[in-house]
Amino acid sequence: MRRRVFLRSVAAGSAALTAATLAACGQAPQTPVQQATTAPAQQVTTAPAQQATQAPVATAPQPQAPAQTSEMPSIEWDMATSWPVALDTIFGGAKTVADRVAAMTDGKFKITPRAAGELAPGLQVLDVVQQGAVPIGHTASYYYVGKSPVTAFGTSLPFGLNAQQQNAWLYDGGGLEKLQAVYAKLFNVIQFPAGNTGVQMGGWFRKEINTVADLQGLKMRIPGLGGQVMTKLGVTVQVIAGGEIFQALQTGAVDAAEWVGPYDDEKLGLNKAAKFYYYPGWWEPGPTLEAQVNLDKWNELPKVYQEAIKTASAEANITMLARYDARNREALKRLVDGGAQLRPYSKEILAAAEKAAFELYDEFAAKDADFKEIYEDWKAFREAVYGWHKVNEAGFTNYVYNK
Repeated sequence: MRRRVFLRSVAAGSAALTAATLAACGQAPQTPVQQATTAPAQQVTTAPAQQATQAPVATAPQPQAPAQTSEMPSIEWDMATSWPVALDTIFGGAKTVADRVAAMTDGKFKITPRAAGELAPGLQVLDVVQQGAVPIGHTASYYYVGKSPVTAFGTSLPFGLNAQQQNAWLYDGGGLEKLQAVYAKLFNVIQFPAGNTGVQMGGWFRKEINTVADLQGLKMRIPGLGGQVMTKLGVTVQVIAGGEIFQALQTGAVDAAEWVGPYDDEKLGLNKAAKFYYYPGWWEPGPTLEAQVNLDKWNELPKVYQEAIKTASAEANITMLARYDARNREALKRLVDGGAQLRPYSKEILAAAEKAAFELYDEFAAKDADFKEIYEDWKAFREAVYGWHKVNEAGFTNYVYNK
């Protein structure tokens, strides 16, 4: 009997303490989500002592619709992209962004990706987003180095960071924050990483390339700073959208062309226009694709929609790399079985290209303050992460790959 009385008093005291604690918490400022899903503190009451002996009934958490969904505006955007729909992995990055934004906003915010050429030519996505003609785009920022060499950092620099290192620099090394400040100033755009292809292949050539002399006068499709490095090595560079590469290579308008890697190159049929397939793509060791949003349109969005774009872009950044890594090996086997001649770049060409690349960076840094600020930060990060990966990543990969 005394034991029952004691238990009742303890239970009553616990209930009172819980109510007091909740009431105290209710005095703190709450977010809109908390206000929508939490009962007001003043409604919390203490159960009578005589009910304290009844064990609380455990219930499973009930699924809830996103807070305030019914109050959120319905918005529909078109997304310009640099990709043909047939390239399902790279166009798939844009689709991932759109699909996840719709899912996270209960269908209130709809983004429709459009193929290159529908809303803008594939190499003019940043232009139409900057102008506000299209609110959002999915593209590779290094297509726009003619506007500013800083844009190269958003994708990849020759002999720079692989995908893992690029993500480390962007997300935790301050790279994205610095780039967003420059994009806002120069283009009135905010951007987020939204895909990565991993280390790319070195392109398709109609003849073998063994020395730097073999590059003289060669016409090659290659964008970004990689193209400018090739120019220093004597190549005549052209920038052509993905959907137009096959025809240019087949007709001889170019002697060589690079795109991404085996999975996409096979889809474009590049192996049918040239047979020598070189590696590695030293100009794109870890190229990031971007979701670019007009800053005025971005500032008009509810906070929850902005967060949806950020999260969806991060998912696209992960899933695109996973898909390429999973699919490239089988595609490479099919290409080689079909007659493609796999060739490594010679050490002579790699050394000359690396030297030309860092000379180019120094030239840009001397002329462009924005480039210099980001380059110095990027270079320091590169040296640090290389030092770490030389110990750990390289130690592992050198063993397992060379067995």
